Amino acid sequence: MSEEHAQAVEEVTREVKDVKLENGTAAGAANGTPSKNEDNAIPFKDAFKMFSKFGDPKSDGKQITLSQSDKWMKQAKVIDGKKITTTDTAIHFKKLKLVKLGIDDYQKFLEDLAKSKKVELEDIKKKLTTCGQPGVSTHMTKSAAAAAAVDRLTDTSKYTGSHKQRFDETGKGKGIAGRKDLVDGSGYVSGYQHKDTYKSH
Repeated sequence: MSEEHAQAVEEVTREVKDVKLENGTAAGAANGTPSKNEDNAIPFKDAFKMFSKFGDPKSDGKQITLSQSDKWMKQAKVIDGKKITTTDTAIHFKKLKLVKLGIDDYQKFLEDLAKSKKVELEDIKKKLTTCGQPGVSTHMTKSAAAAAAVDRLTDTSKYTGSHKQRFDETGKGKGIAGRKDLVDGSGYVSGYQHKDTYKSH
């Protein structure tokens, strides 16, 4: 396991060096200060490969579809529904007249999209390389809101009508007694309040 790990680290290091050579400088080091996202950023080539395989087990990771690209951009928050939408990405993707794009064509697609929407290409690439692995998204605000909604909807003290009958004062369910009118064979009429209080003289 440690040998495999060492090989993976070496491969990533080599690819990072390649990216540095392509761009001329390290990502985020243009102004001499390292970027905060540099630690969790992955090389563009690796991110492209991961997302081009996402949802397609037969993919070799060399070409990406519009659907996979949109998933990647949504996860990276490049597609925000305001500045850039899925309609924009579809228009620019279809301009290349290909169903799947290789990494070079995808770079052209990003350049065209950035130019058209007046967004910095480097900003788009930065978001795409720091959004993590496919399908992993952290929406803490949503989960907290969902938890609050679940708490509110499962608070038995707020139940009304027949639903209120199904739980006791502590909020514990009564089981079948709370769902069905069971036959009382005691001989008293239903609703009689003074059961077992009669004393013979």
